[in-house]
Amino acid sequence: MASPTEHRAHFGFDIAFANGGGMHGEGFRLDLPSPDLDADAVSLLLVRHLGLALVESVTLHDLEIVVEPHRGSRGVEAPAGADRRIVDLSHPIHAGLITYPGLPAPTITPFLTRADSRAKYAPGTEFAMDVITMIGNTGTYIDSPFHRYADGGDLSSLPLERLVDLPAEVFHLTDAWSADRRGIAPETLADRDLRGTAVLLHTGWDRLFGTPEYAHGAPFLTGATAQSLVDAGVALVGIDSLNIDDTESGGERPAHTILLAAGIPVVEHLANLGSLPAQGARFTATPPAVAGFGTFPVRAHAIV
Repeated sequence: MASPTEHRAHFGFDIAFANGGGMHGEGFRLDLPSPDLDADAVSLLLVRHLGLALVESVTLHDLEIVVEPHRGSRGVEAPAGADRRIVDLSHPIHAGLITYPGLPAPTITPFLTRADSRAKYAPGTEFAMDVITMIGNTGTYIDSPFHRYADGGDLSSLPLERLVDLPAEVFHLTDAWSADRRGIAPETLADRDLRGTAVLLHTGWDRLFGTPEYAHGAPFLTGATAQSLVDAGVALVGIDSLNIDDTESGGERPAHTILLAAGIPVVEHLANLGSLPAQGARFTATPPAVAGFGTFPVRAHAIV
C-alpha cells in the first residue's frame, strides 16, 4: 500500500547535452523527497538519478506527482520515519500447510498434553509439549549451500553476518514482470550499489500463497541476474515467489546453483515486502543451527 509520505513523479523528458546529442524518454517514473517540487527540481533529480554529465537542458512533458511507494531512485534518500516498526515477512506455519506442490505438509502432534502434564507437576502447573514433523522447505525458509551442494556449508555454518541486521535493498517489481516475461533481468537491479545488502524481490506473488494458483506462472530470477548479484557482492537474496528459479522450464536451477555456490543464502516465500521502503530497512532471517541440514523455516523480519 502506498505511504502518504512517499511520492513519485510521472513524466516524459528531452535532455540535450552541451557537447552534442540528447536523450528522450517516455513514461518515466522517479522517487521524490517531497510532493511540492517544481519541474526544475524534478529535472535536477532526474539528472542525478541517471548520473549524467554535461547536461545543457532538460524539458519535462506531462509532469504528474502521485502518491506511490519509492522504488529506490538514486539521489533520493529514504524518508525518515517518526517511529521504529518491525515488519513480519514470514508466512505462518500450521498443520496441513502446502508450501510447494508435491512436498509434504507439516503435521503437529502432542507429545505431552496439558491434561497429562498435571500428574507430573505441582498443582496448578501444567505444560504442553508437541512434535512437529515437516520438510525443511516449509513456509518462509532459507537455503544454505548444502541444499544444492554435498560439500557446501550447512545451516549451522551460515555466518550470522549474512543473516542478521542487513541493509535491505527492496526492489518493488509488481509492475516489472508479466505472464510472458516472468524472469527478472539483470538490468532491473542494476541501478543501486548492492554490496553487503539483502536484496529482496517484491513481486507480489505472495498474495497467492496457500492457493493452487501459487504454483503456476510465478516470477523468478534469471541465471544472468543471479550472477550479476554475485558480482555485486550481495550478502543474501530473498523473493516472495514460489521459487527463486523458474520451476516450469525443466530441472535446471541456475539461480540456486550460482548464488549458493558463492555462499549467498536464499530466502524463498517471503511475505509483506510491499510494506517495506525501497531502501532504509534492516533485514534479518535466522534459522536454527542444524548440522547436516540445508533448508529450514525462518521468522524473517525487517526493522524500518
